[in-house]
Amino acid sequence: MKSDNVKVGVDRAPNKSLMYALGLTEEEISRPLIGVVSSYNEIVPGHMHLDKIAEAVKAGVRAAGGTPILFPAIAVCDGIAMGHIGMKYSLVTRDLIADSTEAMAIAHQFDGLVMVPNCDKNVPGLLMAAARINVPTIFCAGGPMLAGRLPDGRRTCLSHMFEAVGAYHAGKLDEEGVQSYVEHACPSCGSCSGMYTANSMNCLTEAIGMALRGNGTIPAPYSARIRLAKETGMQIMKLVEQDIRPRDIMTEAAFHNAETVDMALGCSTNTMLHLPAIAHEAGVDISFDMANEISGKTPNLCHLAPAGDTFMEDLEAAGGVYAVMKELTKGDLLDTSVMTVSGKTVGENIANADNLNTDIIRPFDDPFMKTGGIAVLKGNIAPDGCVVKQSAVLPEMMKHEGPARVFDSEDDAIRVIYDGGIKAGDVVVIRYEGPKGGPGMREMLNPTSAIAGMGLDASVALITDGRFSGATRGASIGHVSPEAASGGPIGLVNEGDIIAIDIANKTIELKVSDEELEERRKTWVCPEPKVKTGYLARYAKLVSSADKGAILD
Repeated sequence: MKSDNVKVGVDRAPNKSLMYALGLTEEEISRPLIGVVSSYNEIVPGHMHLDKIAEAVKAGVRAAGGTPILFPAIAVCDGIAMGHIGMKYSLVTRDLIADSTEAMAIAHQFDGLVMVPNCDKNVPGLLMAAARINVPTIFCAGGPMLAGRLPDGRRTCLSHMFEAVGAYHAGKLDEEGVQSYVEHACPSCGSCSGMYTANSMNCLTEAIGMALRGNGTIPAPYSARIRLAKETGMQIMKLVEQDIRPRDIMTEAAFHNAETVDMALGCSTNTMLHLPAIAHEAGVDISFDMANEISGKTPNLCHLAPAGDTFMEDLEAAGGVYAVMKELTKGDLLDTSVMTVSGKTVGENIANADNLNTDIIRPFDDPFMKTGGIAVLKGNIAPDGCVVKQSAVLPEMMKHEGPARVFDSEDDAIRVIYDGGIKAGDVVVIRYEGPKGGPGMREMLNPTSAIAGMGLDASVALITDGRFSGATRGASIGHVSPEAASGGPIGLVNEGDIIAIDIANKTIELKVSDEELEERRKTWVCPEPKVKTGYLARYAKLVSSADKGAILD
């Protein structure tokens, strides 16, 4: 056992004495030591119940003959961090989580790991750590929040809550109406109830083979989530016994499967940051161009919020991720031979899966869209690409041309939007919010939800070198690469320049000649860094561009 390095022989007696100090018995020390990485805290609604999930995992480990040992991972609530300096600290935690988990796991020589994540950056951070450490590992997330219900019976969720603020500023909703959303949008523990980033990543963890069935969809308050945690704790012992490791599972074929499921589910655009970063740790290369190739042949089968009016609990009732995967096999779009943490192949896992509600999971031959939920656009404003969740774009905005309204920060843009300064036809440009320029690549849920809440989502586009929440809908185009702070062309856009967007043809063009752009580049000066000290300053020096997954070089 790997843990023999800290517990076997006279030379390791000092190490072992400290296990006695923990209160461990000889019997417990002799068993495989399983690190249970708990992301529990009392500030993130998606994590407030993870102490119970972790305890259930530990019970499963003990039942199967292992010794579970808990240690923590941090997590940020993107919703609470939204709209202020705190959002600069969201994406950057992904690497802190990966680094600190690596340090704990290797320092203490665990034989296996059970990751207990739930929210946005916590899931990819722990997947990155799993690939990097490469000891037997399995995931059990905390599960999605239940959908809310307003007093009039309408179902609701966090994206509606943000859009209610935009409706208030447009004079369409009063303070009492906003308060009703406050009280009803988020009714339980769990990751917010739509196909936002957290639920996207938890579903893809299941699709890539690193979690058992139901990881992405069983609602957080359900007792089935506790049973899943116990089963996960027991399963890690089989993985340790068989020496099945993350890199045996997270192969190139498995990442292709994950991206295919991503397109079918209509996941968050943030998956285009996280999957390449996880793949990088596993020694697999994923490019932006691969996304369009996979999207081009993968139908979009689900329209969960914000793309539609259904929620994660509905996807679970319809058969969950495995039912979606089963539909995809009708087009021979998945490699069903790859191994998973169940000890079985994908094909064996989904053999008995059924689509129980074809309104929630459309049949393969009757999809919401013939192509996948995400598209990568390229053009002179984004030579290395940018990303849009096309499944959440209104048909009339799939092609749009209009004048640029240029802002050098999210804060500047939101003030003008709330003041009614954006008009139908405009293209809002928010720059210097990328991985380096932010630093930290803030999510732009406030401006996008304000535009939607004001009723402008059918006539206004937004492009940025920052990124969007999974709760964002509309013609919201992010991850523009290269970013402005790295000299990207988005930094050369002037107020009033015409920008043409054609999502179906995967293009985005600034209607300015190459000669004019070259003249502008001669006088362009990168602004002073917004943050000059601390972790964010160090992050800005090391981080790569969004099209590379914002990994640290």
